[in-house]
Amino acid sequence: MQSLAANLWIVGAIAVGLVMVYALVALVDVVGRVYGAKAQRERELALLEQRVAAARKQRDAQQQQSLSWTGWRKFEVRRKFVETGDNQLCSFYLYPHDGKPIPTFAPGQFLTFQLNIPEQSRPVVRCYSLSDAPRADHYRVTIKRVPPPRNNPDAPPGVASNFFHDQINEGDLVDCKAPGGQFHIDMASNTPVVLIGGGVGLTPVLSMLNAIDEAGTDREVWFFYGVRHKLEHAMRTHLREIAQRRPNVHLHVCYSNPEREDKQGKDYEHACRVSVDLFRKVLPSSNYEYYMCGPPPMMEQLVKDLEEWGVPANKIHLEKFGPASGRQGKKEIKPTSGGPQIVFKKSGVTVGWSAEANNVWEFADANGVRIDCGCLEGNCGTCATAILKGEVEYNKKPEFEVEAGSCLTCCCKPKGDLELDA
Repeated sequence: MQSLAANLWIVGAIAVGLVMVYALVALVDVVGRVYGAKAQRERELALLEQRVAAARKQRDAQQQQSLSWTGWRKFEVRRKFVETGDNQLCSFYLYPHDGKPIPTFAPGQFLTFQLNIPEQSRPVVRCYSLSDAPRADHYRVTIKRVPPPRNNPDAPPGVASNFFHDQINEGDLVDCKAPGGQFHIDMASNTPVVLIGGGVGLTPVLSMLNAIDEAGTDREVWFFYGVRHKLEHAMRTHLREIAQRRPNVHLHVCYSNPEREDKQGKDYEHACRVSVDLFRKVLPSSNYEYYMCGPPPMMEQLVKDLEEWGVPANKIHLEKFGPASGRQGKKEIKPTSGGPQIVFKKSGVTVGWSAEANNVWEFADANGVRIDCGCLEGNCGTCATAILKGEVEYNKKPEFEVEAGSCLTCCCKPKGDLELDA
């Protein structure tokens, strides 16, 4: 009897165990189906969000395109404000004269101006970076008064910048093209960034900083700003306020030649130039996107040192504009015979190319052919001109994406005979 009871107990235990196993398998199957359905719903939701975001982006792009304009548009200077103690940096707040809506812009882009300066034989075209976050009703540019070059103090000062400072006042009208430029930050990304401004090169990276601040994101930002001393220090209170209210923003101001009354820890953090040596000391790593604008020697050194530090070239973004001194007066370039023939069809000018010319724009200017030019660096596209016959080669790859069948005359040379619609 005991053996039978024991056997019955074993059989019962096995039966109970089988029931539990079947129940567990059934539970796992149910849970798997539930989680599978949940995962499928999450994938479908993510796909839907992507489609909505793409549709929104397309809609916004179409809306901005409808608000944009071609050619020149008049803007009224509603406010003019000096930004530095040495009175060499001034902000201009520009409102559309026609009162119609304006398109936004990507932080880091610029405006192109056409200025009718009395002493000049033709309108002067210049590009100036937008210096604030995008606004619904106005733009802001901040312009430095350009003195004569240090190595040539007898040369005239910057034509356009001094005209802005001395002649453009509140209530005046200026002609602008729509915002443009390839140097800008992706506001949809949350990638950590290092923003670097040297002198007036502050303006495009300040636009980026302001946009990030107003977006209210936690995007990690390291902001380096270099000037000689406090008199050149622009937006001092504004920058401090952003750094104080945004723990994700790390402000590092560098004075390369501080005055006796300049206080380290209050006015500035570092008594040195902005450099990669400084980055190595304060940055947690080199793994950032770098955006910089400043004097060419500063940027050339930073790029070289960043690459030696292991930063990939595609993580380094620059904004460069040619010096005003490069546009003052026509360069004497004598046409030659036996070389490529350059035909400027609209102007009715045909001349032999000279190797003395650095680019087609310079050669055209020396021979009385007018081609508007803003940056002299291949960044803005102002000098884009249709090629009717022939080909060109670029001195360096331009930042501006020129349309097929056209060229940027400020940074190219002819490969042979060339005919341009200019």
